[in-house]
Amino acid sequence: MKVVVTGATGNVGTSVLAALGRDPQVTEIVGLARRVPDSLSLPKVHWDQADVTVTPLAPLFEGADAVVHLAWAIQPSHDEPAMERVNVLGSQRVFGAAAQAGVGALVYASSVGTYSPGPKDEQVDESWPTEGIPTSGYSRHKARVERLLDDLSAGSRMRVVRLRPGLIFKAEAASEIRRFFLGPLLPNLLVRPRLIPFVPDVAGLRFQAVHADDVGEAYRRAVVDQVEGAFNIAAEPTIGPPELASHLHARRLPVPAVAVRTAASLSWRAHLQPADAGWIDLAVGVPLMDTGRARRELGWEPKKTSLEALAELLGGLRHGSGGKTPPLDPKAGGPLRLGELATGIGSRNRSR
Repeated sequence: MKVVVTGATGNVGTSVLAALGRDPQVTEIVGLARRVPDSLSLPKVHWDQADVTVTPLAPLFEGADAVVHLAWAIQPSHDEPAMERVNVLGSQRVFGAAAQAGVGALVYASSVGTYSPGPKDEQVDESWPTEGIPTSGYSRHKARVERLLDDLSAGSRMRVVRLRPGLIFKAEAASEIRRFFLGPLLPNLLVRPRLIPFVPDVAGLRFQAVHADDVGEAYRRAVVDQVEGAFNIAAEPTIGPPELASHLHARRLPVPAVAVRTAASLSWRAHLQPADAGWIDLAVGVPLMDTGRARRELGWEPKKTSLEALAELLGGLRHGSGGKTPPLDPKAGGPLRLGELATGIGSRNRSR
């Protein structure tokens, strides 16, 4: 079985490659990325350089039994058209090329962010509406790509799978996650429990998380098993202010959601950090997911709890951890993070 993975060098991609490499049914893996690794060798994997917005993709998909589409842009957050070219146009090109090449299965990286606003006191299944959170660019793009997949599923014999995970953490992704969401101004040494005196107790701030390696296993099963449709992917427990406070040995401080959103918006507009206020709206707005279908039909069970995944990320942030691919490289921000500052913190991508 030959599998092609777009966006193969990131947080999820590296875990997907590792999971596929362990499967005896998978004989060849093609990792596609804008910047291929210089020194990372993985079982059954060979690398090809590709940009989903411009590279002819059908020739790269020829002979593939499955394509896993992970390529996605989180930054530059101040240039939504640039992200849209990758996220929406790039996805459309991947789907069209997969159909043209006669690929048997397409497995797409959707997200909890594709869901419309929903409850925080109960869990919803995959039938919940997927119109997104209107004020979140990330969510709008995820919802638009789901509509592209609806059209593809209706007009193609290709087996189409959508995985909708919660927040995805692992230590090797810490530097990438810091660059995307926290920016260069946060010292690593401050990410330790004794220096975090309180957590904001924001109404509705409850989220689900999962370890990247567990997500990689879900993708492996989606590739090799004859399943179709959408699957929610998350570990227990749900994380909210009580769980965060207990985990960090910190106090809870009630803070109105509007105050958190305003602070995020002002600091983003001032280019002090790279995540716009839409991420707050997303965290507060999306529903909690029921993962029963993944457990029943994929036979998927996470090996790590959500709190273990979070602890690993926090440890990685504290130690400046990273991986052996360009996106995960802990030195990707440049000496003293000057490369990150040179981008205007969310204004443009830094080429390497």
